[in-house]
Amino acid sequence: MRAPTFDLTLLRTLVAIADTSSVTAAAKRLAYTQSTVSMQLQRLEAQLAVSLHERDGRRLRFTAEGERLLGHARRLLALNDEAWSDMQARQITGDLTLGIPEDYASLLPSVFAYFHQLYPAVGLTVKCGTSAHLVEQVKASELDLALVTRQRNSPGGDVIRREPLVWAVGVHQQPSLSDPIPLALYTPGADVFREVAEQALQAAGRDWRVAYTSQSMAGLAPIVTAGLAVVVVTRSMLTPTLRPLDESSGLPALPMIELALHRAPHRPSEPARRLGELIREQLAAPSEAL
Repeated sequence: MRAPTFDLTLLRTLVAIADTSSVTAAAKRLAYTQSTVSMQLQRLEAQLAVSLHERDGRRLRFTAEGERLLGHARRLLALNDEAWSDMQARQITGDLTLGIPEDYASLLPSVFAYFHQLYPAVGLTVKCGTSAHLVEQVKASELDLALVTRQRNSPGGDVIRREPLVWAVGVHQQPSLSDPIPLALYTPGADVFREVAEQALQAAGRDWRVAYTSQSMAGLAPIVTAGLAVVVVTRSMLTPTLRPLDESSGLPALPMIELALHRAPHRPSEPARRLGELIREQLAAPSEAL
């Protein structure tokens, strides 16, 4: 006699009902009609010969048997999804090159680790450079993907995230904020941060001097931490040694910047498409939450 087997489609419907507490909402999540969701729940009850739910006013509530089955359903679906992803992932091979500014490398370690876990046969190479240079490289197909600060002279790319820029100083020491303000800025052309900072100060009628320059935050941070200059960073770039300045500093407000994902002109490979999706999932966040 053949052992009875659960229909995973019915179990997925059960979980959707539990997560939404409503047949209507579950139908919307699964792209089914309400009658289909109701029929699938009834089929489960008929197969098991138990009542899995009861009505509590307009809301649907699970019985003790329904709660027991729900726990099994979640585990079975998780195992199914894990097995499916694993079998699909093992089929993906190839090489992939991603370009990112050094300052954004700290945003992606978990993405790289998870990508390697999912696609161990893909050879991922990461190259660091300035946003402006990386955009040119990806346009020339020297890179498959590039995650950069969107530049004013080369907009393009898909916006992944928006972040506010802030003025920052050392946690324990800071320079005088009277004119001319000493600034630690990126090398001209390295990124849009410098242009934005200078335009904001000019519009506010403030005077400044460029005290230190570097192509990355690694070169600017020691100077700022020592209290010798003010720097412009995104909130995600703040470290324990840096402190953001608020309105009381007298410095002008700074705009938002956009992190954009650029793709090479040719049709993206499957590894590039998968990595792009992971980066979007990891970094996509409401601006106000940053």
